[in-house]
Amino acid sequence: MIPSWMVIGAVTFLVAIGSFFITPRDIKWFAQLSRPRWLFFEPLIPFIWTTIFICGAASAYIIWERNPGGIVTWLLMGLYLLVEVITVTYIPLMLRFRSLKTGEIIGLSGFLAGIVLAIAVLPISVIAALLIVPYLLWSPIGTYTTDELKQLNPEDA
Repeated sequence: MIPSWMVIGAVTFLVAIGSFFITPRDIKWFAQLSRPRWLFFEPLIPFIWTTIFICGAASAYIIWERNPGGIVTWLLMGLYLLVEVITVTYIPLMLRFRSLKTGEIIGLSGFLAGIVLAIAVLPISVIAALLIVPYLLWSPIGTYTTDELKQLNPEDA
């Protein structure tokens, strides 16, 4: 039997690489947008998200190990998956539709789903809930940044 941490890690990795289905034309659109002056940390964003996904996978692993295969555990795994899918669709959908508003909606949806997830896992494991906090801290920053991009690029809102 494959260890649960390997399955959770593999699913996290496979969903995360789904965000790479972007055409070069779409990337060019995004690269040409005006950015706020305070967005000096943009090159670090992939590393930040990698850390957040690792924390999310560790949280999911803790929850799975508390009650492997239980119905509540499977439902929570579905919620973890939903949060990750929402998160990784942010860039491809925003770029595909060339709409910052789309990105803002997806970012807010992910944040709300993350809150629900953190609340749902808190009674099971405080540590698992704390591992979701980096997502809950960073997700609003991304959504706020998208809103700022909308202000600077109203024609691309």
